[in-house]
Amino acid sequence: MFGMGPMELLLVFAVILLIFGAKRLPELAQGLGKGIREFKKAMRDETDSVKGSTDVANSEQPPKVESPNKQDYGNSQKK
Repeated sequence: MFGMGPMELLLVFAVILLIFGAKRLPELAQGLGKGIREFKKAMRDETDSVKGSTDVANSEQPPKVESPNKQDYGNSQKK
């Protein structure tokens, strides 16, 4: 994980524990978990909406373009 071994992770955890204290640490972890959950939900919703819009775009038939009739092709009106 980012080139960090177990000792480095333990050191980071100890520094966080010293800064925020043992009482606030569960609150911070809970807030972090909620933030990650909301971020994943937003990403999933956005992905679903993009997939839905491309499915609708792919299911719609393009407008038909009428080709000129062979009879009218060479008969232009001259003034």
